[in-house]
Amino acid sequence: MATAKKAPAKKAAPAKKATTKSAPAAKKAAPAKKRAVNAAFMKPLTPSPALAAVVGAKPLARTEVVSQLWTYIKKHKLQDATNKRNINADAKLKEVFGKAQVTMFEMAGLIGKHLS
Repeated sequence: MATAKKAPAKKAAPAKKATTKSAPAAKKAAPAKKRAVNAAFMKPLTPSPALAAVVGAKPLARTEVVSQLWTYIKKHKLQDATNKRNINADAKLKEVFGKAQVTMFEMAGLIGKHLS
């Protein structure tokens, strides 16, 4: 049987020597920037009559519509007990969603059709 040759061990890099000069000050971290708000989400949009029955008729930003929908869902206990990601629609929400049950991820897409 032939034996394989072992590779020679690598030598460790020599440690850097400390200099007598003082080390430069560490760079200061730049202050964290605030995230820029996307103006498209903040533009007030008028809800359709079906959506207005749930969130009101005045123009609202998309983010505010989603927030008010969640308030309505929790107030009327429409979140599915076994899978909290599902929303069981009552009569008003069924007009908006078009089906009896939706996931919270589908909800935002379905709301877009009712805003103009």
